[in-house]
Amino acid sequence: MTRLNRLTPETAVGASRDLLADLVSRHGRVGDMVSTMAHSPAVLGGYLQLGRAMRRARLDRRISERISIAVQTHQGCALCLDAHIDAARSLGLDEEEIERARAGTSADPAIAAIIALALQVHREPSSITDERIVEPREHGYSDREIADVVGVVSLNVLTGAFNLLAGLSPATTDGV
Repeated sequence: MTRLNRLTPETAVGASRDLLADLVSRHGRVGDMVSTMAHSPAVLGGYLQLGRAMRRARLDRRISERISIAVQTHQGCALCLDAHIDAARSLGLDEEEIERARAGTSADPAIAAIIALALQVHREPSSITDERIVEPREHGYSDREIADVVGVVSLNVLTGAFNLLAGLSPATTDGV
């Protein structure tokens, strides 16, 4: 059972109504997470802006999806986890690599290093040391890609935490 009602352009007010109306006019409909986020125009607007910004990330999308899978496995948002697993499959990741991502690693040492950094950003960012940053650099990641990890993790924390708070799950929704 969901904890927050879904809103539509007709039931939302103020900035949320405008954001939802714009999204519906451009996409035909919005998912349950977005329609529920509309209770807070600040949260909805922040999510939309961060999502747009992260589309400009330098980090390869197949790596970002692995990071998302690792973070959502830890965070416990089944709705997000399912969405990121579907996205990973659509990008050609095999089931073994998806399972490795769920375990917070990869068969590729470079990808394993960036996933480990992402999980540390998620779990305990205050414990990140200079040495933790050396490993991704040694695997060829740029400072921009390393910085992008924070954006990927942040977007996942936002969506996962929101879905968990709102009671959105694969059983209660028709998708993110």
